[in-house]
Amino acid sequence: MNEKIDIDKILVVTFTNAAASEMRSRIMEAIYKYLDENPEDEHMQKQVILMGKSNICTIHSFCLEVIKNSFYEIDVSPNFRIGDQTEIELLKQEVLEELFELKYESEDKEFLKLINTYTNYRGDEALKNLILKIYRFIR
Repeated sequence: MNEKIDIDKILVVTFTNAAASEMRSRIMEAIYKYLDENPEDEHMQKQVILMGKSNICTIHSFCLEVIKNSFYEIDVSPNFRIGDQTEIELLKQEVLEELFELKYESEDKEFLKLINTYTNYRGDEALKNLILKIYRFIR
C-alpha cells in the first residue's frame, strides 16, 4: 500500500486452496478498511478492481499456470492435463501391477525374497498395499 504497487503485480502462493481463499479475503478486508478511512485514494480503489486478476493461489496452481504459458519452452505437449485423484490412483495400481509382473517373470531373487517375507498363500496384495502406504508416507 505504501509503495503503490498494484495487487496484480504481486505473487502470493500458499499450500492449500483454503489458505489462498483466506489470504484473498484478508487482503480485501484490509483494502476496504483502508478505503473506509481514505475514500479518496484512487490507487486503493483500483486495487478492488484488480483483485480479480491477482495472483493469490496455491503453489500447484501457480506452477500449472507457468507450464501452460511455457509448454513450448519445456517440451511439454500443449494439450497436457493434470489427472484427477481417481486416475492417479489407478495409474499407481497399474504401475505396481506391471512392476510385480516383470519381477515375477524375471525371477528376481531379491524380489522373490521380499514376496516370501511379506506375503502369504492368498496373494501379494498386502505387499502392494504396504508399498503404497510407504509411498504415501514418504510423500
